[in-house]
Amino acid sequence: MVLVDVVDAATRSRMMAGIQGKNTQPELLVRRYLHACGYRFRLHRRDLPGTPDLTLPRHRCVIFVHGCFWHRHEGCFYATSPATRKRFWQDKLENNVKRDRRQLAQLNEMGWHAVIVWECGLRHMPAQLHEILTLIEQGSNVEEWPPQPPRVRRAPPS
Repeated sequence: MVLVDVVDAATRSRMMAGIQGKNTQPELLVRRYLHACGYRFRLHRRDLPGTPDLTLPRHRCVIFVHGCFWHRHEGCFYATSPATRKRFWQDKLENNVKRDRRQLAQLNEMGWHAVIVWECGLRHMPAQLHEILTLIEQGSNVEEWPPQPPRVRRAPPS
C-alpha cells in the first residue's frame, strides 16, 4: 500500500518551516509558571550543551521543554511516526534522541542537572505543573515530568 501525503509538497514545506524551536507555547507556559513562583532564569544559553530552554543558575538546573514527537517521548500517544518517507523520519528522530542523550551527559559532567518537561504533560496535566518545582530543588541528574505519559484516548469515530 502506497501512502500519499494529504497536502502538496509546497504546503508541507511551509508547514514544517513554521515549526519553532524557541518560544513555543509549551515553553512560554513553563516560563510564566516558574516566574510567578519566584524563580528567575536565563533563556536559551548557547554556551551550554543543547541550548537549554531555561537555565536556573542558582540551582545549577537546566530545563528542556520537549515536544513528544520530535524527542520521541517513550510510550506517548504523540510520539507517532510519519507514514511517508519512513526511513528519513526514523533516522532523523533517532538522531534527535542520541543528540539529547549526549547533551544531557555533557551537562551532567559540567555539574548541571536537567529537568525535561514533556509537551503531553502540559496538555493533559497542567494542574500538576507544580511537581516540577520539586524536581528543580532535588538536584538529581536528569528528571522528567511527567514521569509517565498521561493516558490519552482517541476520540471515537463520529
